[in-house]
Amino acid sequence: MLIRKWSGMSPSGYGLRLSQKFLVLLFLSGLITLCFGALFLLPDSSRFKRIFLPGAQTTEGELDTPAKKILRKVVEEIGRKHEVHPNQWKTRDRLRDSSKFITSAEKLGVKVPTYGQVDSSRGKEEEDGRASQQQDEMSWDQRNEAGLRFDYQRFQKGLQNPPLGKGGGTDDSETWKKRLKIKEMMRFAWDNYKRYAWGKNELRPLTKNGHIGNMFGGLRGATIVDALDTLYIMEFKEEFQEAKQWVEKGLDLNVNGEASLFEVNIRYVGGLLSAYFLTGEEVFRTKAIELGRKLLPAFNTPTGIPRGIINLGNGLSWSWGWASAGSSILAEFGTLHLEFLQLSQISGNPLFTEKVMNVRQVLKRIEKPHGLYPNFLSPVSGNWVQHHVSVGGLGDSFYEYLIKSWLMSAKTDTEAKEMYYEALEAIEANLIKKSPGGLTYIAEWRGGILDHKMGHLACFSGGMIALGAEDAEEEKQKHYLDLAAELTHTCHESYARSDTNLGPEAFRFDSGVEATATRLSERYYILRPEVVESYMYMWRLTHDPKYRAWGWEVVKALEKYCRLDTGFSGIRDVYSTIPSHDNVQQSFFLAETLKYLYLLFSEDDVLSLEDWVFNTEAHPLPINQVTIKTRE
Repeated sequence: MLIRKWSGMSPSGYGLRLSQKFLVLLFLSGLITLCFGALFLLPDSSRFKRIFLPGAQTTEGELDTPAKKILRKVVEEIGRKHEVHPNQWKTRDRLRDSSKFITSAEKLGVKVPTYGQVDSSRGKEEEDGRASQQQDEMSWDQRNEAGLRFDYQRFQKGLQNPPLGKGGGTDDSETWKKRLKIKEMMRFAWDNYKRYAWGKNELRPLTKNGHIGNMFGGLRGATIVDALDTLYIMEFKEEFQEAKQWVEKGLDLNVNGEASLFEVNIRYVGGLLSAYFLTGEEVFRTKAIELGRKLLPAFNTPTGIPRGIINLGNGLSWSWGWASAGSSILAEFGTLHLEFLQLSQISGNPLFTEKVMNVRQVLKRIEKPHGLYPNFLSPVSGNWVQHHVSVGGLGDSFYEYLIKSWLMSAKTDTEAKEMYYEALEAIEANLIKKSPGGLTYIAEWRGGILDHKMGHLACFSGGMIALGAEDAEEEKQKHYLDLAAELTHTCHESYARSDTNLGPEAFRFDSGVEATATRLSERYYILRPEVVESYMYMWRLTHDPKYRAWGWEVVKALEKYCRLDTGFSGIRDVYSTIPSHDNVQQSFFLAETLKYLYLLFSEDDVLSLEDWVFNTEAHPLPINQVTIKTRE
């Protein structure tokens, strides 16, 4: 025996010293460890490995080892603490300390989510949700094939006015000339987009090219889809046919990129829906439904509140990195209702409606500070993340979609109506203020502290409040119409007090300053539509000629400071008469700004408010006579 050859060892009883016993035990433990550890190196199919390491099966059919279990638990913990997406951090510093751990884990076959990506095994709940959703879609596809189709002819007959109006109006020659001028601006913007950026998302007029950007997940042609209905109502028939052909042959929805749920919905889905309702062309219907389906996985969260970013290829979704604690944004998940109800209408599939109705129920149940809706909500817990309230950016179109849901339902959606007027009362009690100079404005609320600024985005509110005034309690109807006029006047002042007659991105009411931007970062104008949107609504509801006069001021300012030889561009400083252009002709300039200006100088029966509501990208959607019922 080997043990007997060791020096100083008695043959009888193995008279080992304590130190020698320790060495023997150390040797034996090392030998056992070596033999047992070798099992890890055997192929997965080895009989010995299956006998001695009968671990649990993984989803790929592999065996779980103790080492894998430990590492997987740590990976999951990291995933819970550090859910990230590509825009959350500019560097990888936050993950640098864990690089060695990731390398070791991957050697053992444990999947570690790549920085900026969401783990595809985030949870069985989401996988089950996607599978159930696919089954629902398949069953409703079969019903559509069996003949359940939207009756477009019946819809057309239900309109009180033709979309382009009845003609034979009483326009004076001056109004007619102004409308023609706005049409010329639209043709100029379109022709230059076609010449330099066709198929791209937006035109860069200074450099005479187009750009795609990273907001639409690989989708192309944002300007084309956004401009469809504007081309139609301005009766640019040849241009509309060109756009339609591109949608049919060039709009590829099989993309694999990170898209803003909100922007894809309001621009692409909204643009396709409105083009379908205006023309009845099947290509717009099928594209809208197909794209709508690609957005549904964003709702696969514990609360049903969708996340802000979705990969249109694999359906994975996550929240914006700048949003507090992985929260979803009120103006984003609250601005899906109109489009998704219309998707149910034209597809016969109630799933779209169910998704947005669930969002509403979450918002209805949750406690609201002072009756206000903060801008950040956790899609996991369903709780508010921050108490920042704004009727401008981050909050704006949520309120707009409440009153428009009531109107689009042919005034049957009483729940939306109640939520809107309750929210408006809270806004008036907590946010609406009057400056020493007599200007009415909507401040922002940060946990009880008011920030006395109003963003250009909040200037839609004059039109919204005027639109909802008629259905308020009788004693409040005139009050709301007066409030709408005061807010619209304030927004006009923000234009009139600049050197270009164009308004800044935000303007303040403090330190003796009123309706003026006091920070360099707020002095720009990017062809935004919200002010002329309110002019259009105020004109239609009051016929006060000042709104047309104010709209014409904007037309002249756009021509003087934003028009280049190759298109229109935003400017970096509205207080400088020597413009510095930002080199972007925004798609919403064609979809919203020019459309609202055109309608301002058109007869009231062109896209009549009796028949249509506009989504937040100014795409007209019809007032329904049919109620979509969700499944129990």
